[in-house]
Amino acid sequence: MSYRVVPLGPDTWESFAELVERNNGVYGGCWCIGFHPKCGQGINHRAAKRERVMTDGAHAALVVDEDGLAQGWAQYGHPDELAGIKHKRAYDQDPPPEPDWRITCIYVDRRHRGQGIARLALSGALELIAAAGGGLVEAISETTVGRQAQGRFLFSATAELYEDHDFQRVRQVGKHAWILSRTVAPADATPATPVHGIPAPSAQAARVHPPEETS
Repeated sequence: MSYRVVPLGPDTWESFAELVERNNGVYGGCWCIGFHPKCGQGINHRAAKRERVMTDGAHAALVVDEDGLAQGWAQYGHPDELAGIKHKRAYDQDPPPEPDWRITCIYVDRRHRGQGIARLALSGALELIAAAGGGLVEAISETTVGRQAQGRFLFSATAELYEDHDFQRVRQVGKHAWILSRTVAPADATPATPVHGIPAPSAQAARVHPPEETS
C-alpha cells in the first residue's frame, strides 16, 4: 500500500470526516477539536470542526492511501488556533519562547497502525509548515523508551518520533511528557542550510500533494 499527504481543507473535508466517523469520532467523539479554543461541552464537535476547516481555522497533513481513503493525520496550526495544550500548569511555570506553530495531534486509523503513517503525517506537516513560511515549531509528547506506554497518552505520537525529525527536548512537563521544538526553514530556503542549527524538513519530509480533482 502506498500513501501520499494532502492538506486538510474544504476539498478534503469529506475524506477527513469519513476517517473520523470510521473510528467512532476518535477518542469518544473529540473530532480533533480539543486543542482549539471554545471546544468545551455542549457543542457539536463535528460541526465545529467543519466550520473551522471551511474557514481556514484548522490545519492538518492528511495521509491518503492509493484508494483515496484517509488513514491518518497530523494536526498543526498557529498558537491562537491551537490554544489548548496538555500539561498547561507545568508549561506555564516556565514557558518556553512562544512558537510560531504547534503540532498537537497525530492519529492513525486503528487498522493501519505500524505502517509508518504517523511518521509520514509528521513529515507532511513539517513540509506544509515550511510552505507556509516556516518558523519555530513546538510539540508536547511522551517518551516511550523503556516502558509500555498506553495508547491514550500517545495522541501526539512519541517524543522519539519527533526527535527522529530533528526536534530537541526543551523541558519536562510531566512524568514522561516533554516540550519539544525545532525551527523549520521556509520552503524557498536552501534545504542544506540549517536554521538555528536545525536542518530544514525537506531533507526527510514526504512530498505533499494537492488534493486530486474529482469529476
